[in-house]
Amino acid sequence: MDNQVLKKGNWVSQVALIVVACVAIAVLILLGFRQLQFSDPYVRTVLSLTGDRVQGQAIFQMNCAGCHGVQADGRVGPSLLDVSSRKSRISLIHQVISGKTPPMPQFQPSAQEMADLLSYLQSL
Repeated sequence: MDNQVLKKGNWVSQVALIVVACVAIAVLILLGFRQLQFSDPYVRTVLSLTGDRVQGQAIFQMNCAGCHGVQADGRVGPSLLDVSSRKSRISLIHQVISGKTPPMPQFQPSAQEMADLLSYLQSL
């Protein structure tokens, strides 16, 4: 009977060790991915700039409002209200410039224009 208790204790500690190892691996992968995203010179430049919300709104109206709505409340594209609480600045940059979520077109603003657009999106 004592032998069964020891085996059960070993099993629990092995499972705990595996869970801790999986969590550690996941954290390292996420940190590596984040570092890779931040190492992009364009992203680094955008994040180093101060955006102008008013300019960002003008950029939004010209390039984004047709799908996301004049008030950014969604039409063809999703609502962008409170988008900065759902997506990081880096994710927003990649979303705008990648064009990987059809029907959203690829958009290549200058670093300052992207910083302005981010400033506007964060104000929503």
